[in-house]
Amino acid sequence: MKTIGLIGGMSWESTVPYYRIINEEVKNRLGGLHSAKIILYSVEFDEIERCQSSGDWEKSGDILGKAAQGLEAAGANFLLICTNTMHKVAPQVASMVHIPIVHIAAATADELEKHGIQKVGLLGTKYTMTQDFYKKILIDRGIDVVIPDMADVDIVNDVIFHELCMGEIKEESRRQFQRIIDGLKEKGAEGVILGCTEIGLLIQQSDSSLPVFDTTLIHAKRAAALALDD
Repeated sequence: MKTIGLIGGMSWESTVPYYRIINEEVKNRLGGLHSAKIILYSVEFDEIERCQSSGDWEKSGDILGKAAQGLEAAGANFLLICTNTMHKVAPQVASMVHIPIVHIAAATADELEKHGIQKVGLLGTKYTMTQDFYKKILIDRGIDVVIPDMADVDIVNDVIFHELCMGEIKEESRRQFQRIIDGLKEKGAEGVILGCTEIGLLIQQSDSSLPVFDTTLIHAKRAAALALDD
């Protein structure tokens, strides 16, 4: 079994499901008392968020890169950055280590292709929805990406940072997300990416008029599969 390195804490609320899902997958495959070999480096999210809001992505990339180096030194065979937004600095992080990074957008694109999705709605932080670092990976795979109108981009972003990252789950916010997902469906989306690792805390398949692709679930399951891959 390979050792999984997790860079978490962005936020810690969404890192918890990674640990659970990976271990559940390993147990389901191997049975008995089997569990995953995991090393977790949990960063201080306030420091990362201040880098995001000020546009200092290089500094945030250096912070995650040093975390990655620590995981590599501790024996991790590969890495996961347990957040969608911070994959903006994945190339910088990758340049600082010698072990591979399992890219969350690439894993999601694989899942979309399995389900024959050619046009998908994307929900996430404003950085993930409006910048190209994430969408380009999907577009390069031949998948069209649609995002909400800018007023709804702000709503989604605010719910992520001011509620979900704080562990607050509000029914009104769930209704807002349902309305926004309906709007993506009207734009021709055949599915919706929960492109922030916190959104799965609020939205389940039963809440959505479109097929849901939860990046936390996809990413964590890919990690477990790679850890057990001979």
